[in-house]
Amino acid sequence: MSEKSEFRFSGATGVGSMPGGDAREAVKTVTGSFEDFPYLPELPARGPGADMIGRTAGMLVELYARVEPSGWRIGDRPGRDTKRARAWLGEDLDALEEFTQGYEGDLKVQAVGPWTLAAALELRNGEAALSDPGACRDLAASLGEGLRLHLAEVRRRIPGARIVLQLDEPSLTAVLRGQVRTASGYRTHRSVDRQIVESTLRDVIGVHDGGPVVVHSCAPDVPFALLRRAGAAAVSFDFSLLTERDDDIIGEAVEGGTRLFAGVVPGTDGPLSDPAGSVMGVRTLWRRLGLRPGLLAEAVTVTPACGLAGASPAYARQVLAHCVRAARSLADNPE
Repeated sequence: MSEKSEFRFSGATGVGSMPGGDAREAVKTVTGSFEDFPYLPELPARGPGADMIGRTAGMLVELYARVEPSGWRIGDRPGRDTKRARAWLGEDLDALEEFTQGYEGDLKVQAVGPWTLAAALELRNGEAALSDPGACRDLAASLGEGLRLHLAEVRRRIPGARIVLQLDEPSLTAVLRGQVRTASGYRTHRSVDRQIVESTLRDVIGVHDGGPVVVHSCAPDVPFALLRRAGAAAVSFDFSLLTERDDDIIGEAVEGGTRLFAGVVPGTDGPLSDPAGSVMGVRTLWRRLGLRPGLLAEAVTVTPACGLAGASPAYARQVLAHCVRAARSLADNPE
């Protein structure tokens, strides 16, 4: 096992977003559902600045963004959109602090990673920051400094927690493959060299001062090996998108000490199977890889397939409870 194996995560947690706009209600639901591994919920239904891009743009240092009809665009100074994003994040942290008094254990916070941010944030000319290598470097540096400050604030508010940082990178595969569309929609931006992608991620992951970082993507073909090399302690993904061609890379990740955050519970309203049925695919994968069943609980954290912003509040509560029961089933009956 590599040095990453020193990180021990609980059996279940969520991805990030929740339905509705009430921060206290969302935090109460999350902390009540995950006693061992709560997270700071995101509530995009509140509007621009509460969405994942706007929320992370509000964390940037010496870079600012505002909402344009086409999306978020980098500007010269903080405007009302930046202020709104920061105010909502402060409101969320207030609620988290209230419901985690005396808490000691894992606590996850989420932010958009550098490459998805570069694919989403526009420069003044309307093209994505991804089109300009210098802008990508500046953005990653600003994000790293912003995350450093954010993590310090969370530690100050909840001093007993071990902070787990999740970087959301749903556009990472598209960035690597040159599939991010230009502003016109007629072309795509050139693919970014894998070594540059990896080193940038390594730099941003490194701001967590040796703390565990999870990289999340609910897109197909998550680049597990690249993320492991960049220093991710865990990879969070939609389990239903795996194919047998991913077997070798998954086996190598597990044997190398990388934790799998397996998204096995649907994130939008619908019937749920029994908890054991939700993790049947994980058990099948384990058998196929010839991995030791007892390693399952050590190596897998059960999550929803993606965020729950599109779910009803009742279904979101049901899903979080279901993840806990499914993780328990995996630990109790690994075979």
